[in-house]
Amino acid sequence: MRKDYGTGPSGTSAKRPSHRMNPGFDIGGVRIAGRVLTAPMTGVSDLPFRRAASKCGAAYVATEMVACETFAHGRPDVVRRAAIGEGLPLMVVQLVGREARWIAKGAAMAEAAGADIIDLNMGCPAKEVTGGLSGSALMRDLDHAECLIAAAVGATSRPVTLKMRLGWDDASRNAPELAARAEAAGVKAITVHARTRQQFYKGLPDWRAVAEVKAATNLPVIVNGDVYGAASAREALNQSGANAIMIGRGAYGRPWIAAALDRALQDDSEIAEPDLSARLAIALDHFADSLRFYGDMLGLKVFRKHLGWYIENAPWPLSPEARRAAKSTLCRMNSPAEVEAGLIALWS
Repeated sequence: MRKDYGTGPSGTSAKRPSHRMNPGFDIGGVRIAGRVLTAPMTGVSDLPFRRAASKCGAAYVATEMVACETFAHGRPDVVRRAAIGEGLPLMVVQLVGREARWIAKGAAMAEAAGADIIDLNMGCPAKEVTGGLSGSALMRDLDHAECLIAAAVGATSRPVTLKMRLGWDDASRNAPELAARAEAAGVKAITVHARTRQQFYKGLPDWRAVAEVKAATNLPVIVNGDVYGAASAREALNQSGANAIMIGRGAYGRPWIAAALDRALQDDSEIAEPDLSARLAIALDHFADSLRFYGDMLGLKVFRKHLGWYIENAPWPLSPEARRAAKSTLCRMNSPAEVEAGLIALWS
């Protein structure tokens, strides 16, 4: 994982903003109580993770990507990804699809389930998604992308937002055009991952290119890509001119990061990470919620990736070799009680 050493993609020192960030903004009449948003992440932002992040103070945490057609057909694992749950300050359901009828159905179902905001995915670079002509593949056909946006907007009274990339490749950076079309079709906010699809997650994000999207629309624009701490967040905001930040991989094993980063940006300070005991409490509560949500065996299996990230991000003075050994040992355990006891012993 890229660490935050105080430099941006250009390698220059991050510039401090000339003013502090305001504590929130609106998306289509829905108030977002902070300016650091937690991204929709397949296999990561399930309901237990969203609850963990919300308990830590996150203002906005989106669901995993939900495939509209299988959602409409009631496939259990897809319905589970869209789980609303109790106690969340905001419910954001992200939808992906290729056909307008299923996009419309998915949007209507998400609203009926209690979604506050419905986000459309036109940025996922995964081959299994783009191979089905969904996700970032839609940036190769803006007429069809606009048709899907109109279908979603027409099917729900909730604000519809759009997540995209800069384009399919460097030869077709059409994010500004798609943003303008999306605004005309009724979208209320735009999130841009500052890479093309062909980059996947490699190379440096081009935060400056997001400024072109900002110039092409009057909507709130959220910048995404390689934000892990206060320095990179400030640099992303300075270069893009965006209204807010979306953090994805930087939240692995750090469900508190959005709230902590939001406070740092408001105070023009550095991030205050939770101490050792607080991190252990967060991890144990997240684990218990995963077991309740999925059942013991599936809950343990699903939680293993989070368990590994909690260990990787733990601040105690162990060597990388010791961390890898601890991660390997705990992630091979098959008893929830053993995992809980092992985690407590490791932290102690």
